Amino acid sequence: MNPDELKKLNPHISIKIIGDEAFASYGKLITEYDFSDLISFMERNTEIPAEGNFYIASVPELEEMPVKRELENEFYGEMPIQIGYCNGQNSTLNGLEYHKGSEVDIAVTDLVLMLGKLQQVRDKEYDVKDIEIFYVPKGTALQLYETTLHFSPCKVVGSGFKCVVVLPKGTNTELKTFEVATPKDVLLFAKNKWLIAHPQRIPLIQRGAYPGIKGENIEIKCI
Repeated sequence: MNPDELKKLNPHISIKIIGDEAFASYGKLITEYDFSDLISFMERNTEIPAEGNFYIASVPELEEMPVKRELENEFYGEMPIQIGYCNGQNSTLNGLEYHKGSEVDIAVTDLVLMLGKLQQVRDKEYDVKDIEIFYVPKGTALQLYETTLHFSPCKVVGSGFKCVVVLPKGTNTELKTFEVATPKDVLLFAKNKWLIAHPQRIPLIQRGAYPGIKGENIEIKCI
């Protein structure tokens, strides 16, 4: 979808383009690596669910591609990584998460990201008035800094979205050392994943997410 069309469908929301200067405080575009093999695999071999999202943290076929070694050795400074994907039908904010270490996202389709800053969290709460929303064209690769709050991409067309997700190895997997929502850190939701949920997102809260987002559960209207 053309970003101007998306803005017309969402006149009450400020939607920026991912190359906008405002994105510089959340991350940066990545142009020095060739992600074409990852995108091609995603287009040929993955499906978009009819409803909801489908996330796999680590996909062997993606991790066998040469770009994984390049990212590990250079981009992540010889730290082990995982390459997976998130495909789905999401169109609402629902929550905000962050990790210790940068995330790399590669848009296989056009999509939208809702981003915030960890520094804006006060007493485990985040106000949606501080959210910034970015349109990400197909083929864009970007780094999200570890202080960037983010969650599932949002679709811009009815068929849904596809996105490759690169993270430090083990991120988003099940916690093993103690139960979620311990008194010491109620935001820790999964391994290397701290999450604040919107109170309307009951499934997340039932799984132990802290309901700390204040304000509207923003929804992106699409064709």
